Amino acid sequence: MRQLGLGVECRDHQADRCGQRQLLSSSRAPCSSPGALLYHEARKTRNHHGTKTMTTRRILRLSGPETQDFLQGLISNDIRKLDQGLVYAALLTPQGKFIADFFLARQGEDVLLDVAEPLADDLQRRLTMYKLRAKVTIEPAGLNLQRGTGPAPDGALTDPRDPAMGWRAYTPAPEADDGSDWDAIRVAHCIPETGIELTPETYILEAGFERLNGVDFRKGCYVGQEVTARMKHKTELRKGLTRVAIEGEAPAGTEITADGKPVGMLFTRAGAEAIAYLRFDRAQGTMQAGGATLRRL
Repeated sequence: MRQLGLGVECRDHQADRCGQRQLLSSSRAPCSSPGALLYHEARKTRNHHGTKTMTTRRILRLSGPETQDFLQGLISNDIRKLDQGLVYAALLTPQGKFIADFFLARQGEDVLLDVAEPLADDLQRRLTMYKLRAKVTIEPAGLNLQRGTGPAPDGALTDPRDPAMGWRAYTPAPEADDGSDWDAIRVAHCIPETGIELTPETYILEAGFERLNGVDFRKGCYVGQEVTARMKHKTELRKGLTRVAIEGEAPAGTEITADGKPVGMLFTRAGAEAIAYLRFDRAQGTMQAGGATLRRL
């Protein structure tokens, strides 16, 4: 057992002992500030129905007798919650920064992993590296995601981030949704999305993962846990995602200023509101982004 200095004891798990050193350099993303480039790259992967759809997903299957223990030592949430339904979680770098977010669902003795298509190859590679000799198989599930906010079909699971995000189901049918305006829902409830608000520079607490049921502070050790726990217990968040009212035009990725000083970045917009990443002590009163005027909600 080793102390984390936060009143939490943590047992060295297999990934900490062997995998972190191997992945340390590969987990450092190239210079990629959370701006317009990532936003537009994410849009390229979406279904061609305007901005109302969400990123295309890939469903992986993890199987084998050590699957649950393997995931428990890696991800930000408690895998034991699978008995209650979908689990939302993230994989982090040892420095506590975002690599990927995903949903986990139990299917018999296996675990389904639902991840954004642009992150799927890299996530599978990292999981395979961490797996070492663990008795775990990672392969395509042969399933696709169906989702919606209306009446849920048989077998559907409630999205754990917020009731407004509806349900998710995994079947052999082609990926589909019920036409919900996902961007409007995300903005109304300040729910980040991969490649837009969630980037390699993101700390998950600044992205609202505690509010979105994506992190567990009692489960014990996982990759990036020490930094995340320190942010929770030792500091007050000074920056993070929040909703803003917006008037005028400014593309996603535009820098937000107040009194001529940078205070953050503009992200997803829906009507007269948007999600922004702000430095809270400077985000007071009226702010500007391109040709738009903003105020924090």
